[in-house]
Amino acid sequence: MISALMPNYNRADIAFDHGQGAYLFDLAGRRYLDFGAGIATSSLGHGHAHLVRAISEQAAKVIHVSNLYRVPQAERLAARFVAASFADSVFFCNSGAEANEGLVKAMRKTHADAGHPERTRVICFEGAFHGRTLAMISATGNPKYLEGFGKPVEGFDHVPFNNMNAVRAAITPETAGILIEPVQGEGGVRPADLQFLRDLRATCDEFGILLGLDEVQCGMGRTGRLFAHEWAGIAPDVMSLAKGIGGGFPMAAVLATESVAKALVPGSHGTTFGGGPLACAAGNAVLDVILADGFLDQVQATAAYLRVGLQALCAKHGDVFTDVRGSGLLLGLKCAVPNGQVQNAALAAGLLTVAAGDNVLRLAPPLIIGPAECDEALVLLETTARACAPAKTEAGAK
Repeated sequence: MISALMPNYNRADIAFDHGQGAYLFDLAGRRYLDFGAGIATSSLGHGHAHLVRAISEQAAKVIHVSNLYRVPQAERLAARFVAASFADSVFFCNSGAEANEGLVKAMRKTHADAGHPERTRVICFEGAFHGRTLAMISATGNPKYLEGFGKPVEGFDHVPFNNMNAVRAAITPETAGILIEPVQGEGGVRPADLQFLRDLRATCDEFGILLGLDEVQCGMGRTGRLFAHEWAGIAPDVMSLAKGIGGGFPMAAVLATESVAKALVPGSHGTTFGGGPLACAAGNAVLDVILADGFLDQVQATAAYLRVGLQALCAKHGDVFTDVRGSGLLLGLKCAVPNGQVQNAALAAGLLTVAAGDNVLRLAPPLIIGPAECDEALVLLETTARACAPAKTEAGAK
């Protein structure tokens, strides 16, 4: 008999009662170090006083009014994103997939308004992940996600990651733009080469197409800068954000330059829940913390500290972990044994992680962690490595 909850998730048999900082506590009271952060979403950890207070105070006033009316909390948050980014205007929505849908619609509409309605195709990359809607599984292009859902949505062309020749060869008169994650999260925690991102920007300018960045997972301070593309010194035309933007409260955004944003006139796009008072109160609270003096510097320092420890772990346990990849506090351990096995062993040890593509174990802890939590995670990963080490034959042991 089917469960009341649809069976589309392979859930671990564990439920959490409460959290504090970088820790979650299950119903039996056992403590776990959270290095998954709800898939890079609980950016300020659990029970963060400022975030909890902002949500509680706003919930006591008004939760929802719809976008039929002005939302001062959204106006303030949008102005802050404009001040801190390349963008001139912001659209708020609810999830990464929804943000990416809005991004692609904005690309197409921009070209249509400029007299080129034929420019509808978007170049995407192998190993990408852009969401679970019909259009976004087509943008993702992974056969595993497409299977059983019929013919993929038309308009997405896929090329190898970090391959500029393939990008240029894929551009046609119907190309509207390029969509890329500066760090592929679900696809195996693979960063784009910084020069590749720069070349993409230059190529978009050369061909008159738009550069779209999916920073759903790698944005909002996760790499040690507010946005991952800042490391390359470029600016996109349009960008999607979600996950960490609300610190765990469902929220997303599309940030765009004026030339793109002006295409979304009244009636062209919308959302019932997006940009509501409660979500934007959470978003403003998260920005308060991330934009505070020294916060992102601390993220960078902590990430560097953790990476050194993970490299040592790989050197010691090469039969389980072969490499460290990623950027900032979005890191991956390439596994020599099945990553599902490693994830389960880490859970048994008391460490929460997330599996990713390319047989990688993803580490995306709250941005508030420091060296103490890193040291604890490294100890738990040591335990995990010992539990997952392939059994040695008697001859091999000798």
